[in-house]
Amino acid sequence: MRDRRRRRRPLTGLPLGALRLLAPYLRPYRLRTVAATAALLTAAGLVLALGQGIRGLIDRGFATGSEAQLDRAALAMIVVVAALAVATGSRFYLVSWLGERVAADLRRDTFNHVIALSPSFFETARIGDILTRLTADISVLQTLIGSAISQWLRNAILAIGAFAMLLHTSAKLAGIVVMVVPLVVVPLVLFARRERRLSRAAQDRVADLGAYAEETIAALRTVQAFTHEPIDRARFAGSAERSVEAALRRVRTRATQILIVILLGFGAIVFSLWVGGRDVMAGRMTGGDLSAFVFYAILLATSGAQVSELWGELQRASGAADRVRELLDERPSVTVAATPILLPPRREGRVAFEHVTFRYPARPDTPALDGVSLAVAPGETVALVGPSGAGKTTVLQLLLRFYDPEQGVIRLDGVDIALADPAELRQRIGLVPQDPVIFGASAWENIRYGRPDASDAEVRAAGRAAHADFLDDLPQGYDTFLGEKGVRLSGGQRQRIAIARAILRDPVVLLLDEATSALDAESELAVQQALAELSRGRTTLVIAHRLATVRNADRIVVLDAGRVVATGTHDSLIREGGLYARLARLQFGVAA
Repeated sequence: MRDRRRRRRPLTGLPLGALRLLAPYLRPYRLRTVAATAALLTAAGLVLALGQGIRGLIDRGFATGSEAQLDRAALAMIVVVAALAVATGSRFYLVSWLGERVAADLRRDTFNHVIALSPSFFETARIGDILTRLTADISVLQTLIGSAISQWLRNAILAIGAFAMLLHTSAKLAGIVVMVVPLVVVPLVLFARRERRLSRAAQDRVADLGAYAEETIAALRTVQAFTHEPIDRARFAGSAERSVEAALRRVRTRATQILIVILLGFGAIVFSLWVGGRDVMAGRMTGGDLSAFVFYAILLATSGAQVSELWGELQRASGAADRVRELLDERPSVTVAATPILLPPRREGRVAFEHVTFRYPARPDTPALDGVSLAVAPGETVALVGPSGAGKTTVLQLLLRFYDPEQGVIRLDGVDIALADPAELRQRIGLVPQDPVIFGASAWENIRYGRPDASDAEVRAAGRAAHADFLDDLPQGYDTFLGEKGVRLSGGQRQRIAIARAILRDPVVLLLDEATSALDAESELAVQQALAELSRGRTTLVIAHRLATVRNADRIVVLDAGRVVATGTHDSLIREGGLYARLARLQFGVAA
């Protein structure tokens, strides 16, 4: 996703990006949002009322010497404190609930969006970076909703209210504070843009760290086999240091901002207290007024300092929102037509490629397929052979509509698949890839992935048909956890589970991409028999480098450099000579 970073929207001085992203997620919970806002306003008002309570305690209690007035003032303070506790607790619960709920909804929508993106997006995207956006960046936004926004609003309201009460208590002393306000606000504005830029940079470095860790751990066997651990440790340490450096640049900016705000804010309070103390001694001000002024002045200073600190959190959240929105703004290159054409109810499995040309987005200069035309009749088994990079796997990927061709048309049962719903198209296709995917779950779940509503008996039948009898010998049978990516299984066992998954799907079109490449000779023979039964009555496209596995195909299509260079049976292609005959000589050692 490095290339995509250059396309992000320009930064602004205000951290509104996060609010724009989160606003739609708050709308369904507007009643709780209103309740949280009401609790926040109530708590802020009660905090401001405490200053008047302090004035009453001093002027009507201590100063008069009346125990009754003192009792009434103290009782009023207790009521205010109790109400404040209830309002603050309610605010905390409501905003925390909103933070958890909004973060969960945002993660759900982001995940749903990511798995709907076309494979072309993942040619350049880094999985670790995507995971960081799903986890760490959304956690930052969760903190924004769950605490930072409410605290920022609370402190902003307290600062404004405290200043109003300062004016009410002593306009003279409030004027001293007013003179310092511009000196406090200017750093906030000046540091805001830099804070957001540094926050984004720090989050990008964390994403780099996560991407490298994810890639290295996923390839741990290769890392250890090549004794690459020292280099990977050094690279990860370097990436971690760059992450720390980026974070510390943001921290230094925030620390400088906080220092300036606190120094100027509390310095103004100390000076105004000095002036106020002289007024009390001169009789121009009561002790209660000065006490209230002290309370409001401290409240103003602390609220202002916290507003400054929380402003940095808002900037950090805006950086996270930019990264999440950047992901949500990605659009699949394969789209569903406004009014998709339904595939025929009768599932025949007739496949046709008509003058298809295609280039992978990551390799735009070299065509993967160049004017390919291919017709496969219902129930026919066609083998695709040729050297690496000839375009064999590309044929399967285009049929699954992972990509759309630049030119030409691909049809299934007479329907242009570009006009069909990709989901309906893929429901009619079964795939056994060269590198089978095994999920970190039981054998039940892995095989049932082909048809989630299948019964246990159907799953077992698919396992037997794929010669996956080894599953019964596992410690918990089909309930056994197979490990992340199937690490507890051999390559051949993983392949047979993938075949069982395709068998269970019962597709009309079967795609086999080196489906028996990881099997030993005995297992290969057994699985070939199972696949022969599975292929009967189904349209089957087989990719194989080992020509012995495709000798019995109805037809063999030879691809080279994205073009069809020969078509026929094994024997006819051997007689013709050419690429297929040369490949056969290399594999069999004699004219086959």
